[in-house]
Amino acid sequence: MSIPAKTRIGHVHLKVADIDRSLKFYQGVLGFDITTRYGNSAVFLSAGGYHHHIVINTWESAGGQPPPPNSTGLFHVAILYPTRADLANAVQRVIKAGIPLQGASDHGVSHAIYLADPDQNGIELYWDLPQEKWPQNPDGSLTMFTHPLDLRALLAEATQE
Repeated sequence: MSIPAKTRIGHVHLKVADIDRSLKFYQGVLGFDITTRYGNSAVFLSAGGYHHHIVINTWESAGGQPPPPNSTGLFHVAILYPTRADLANAVQRVIKAGIPLQGASDHGVSHAIYLADPDQNGIELYWDLPQEKWPQNPDGSLTMFTHPLDLRALLAEATQE
């Protein structure tokens, strides 16, 4: 049995300590729109009018602390941008907001930037290369890798100031 090829990850709920602090990141820096708000306990956010991609909530975490290192849990949420310029614009906003980057990688199939939200949830901002450019082995399997991404070249493609 195999999962259908058009299956997608629809949305993610993130436990956060402070809704307003998280909104400054997800809405103010990344640019997601609020679609629904439940007071100070949950906010549903989306891109492009979808009902929600990300929910930030304090249902079990108001005032809480991030999990300690070397514990289980979410590694990161990956946000896919439609173009490399869109990724560059997002990274430029992150840098202007003073949010430290944790990494920038070329994976052969994608270009990815790694950072953390205010609650230390891992965030990957990425753009997929066209599928016909993905590196492959002679047997057709993917040859993914992790090489440094030229961040300066990426930021040169930003179209926003």
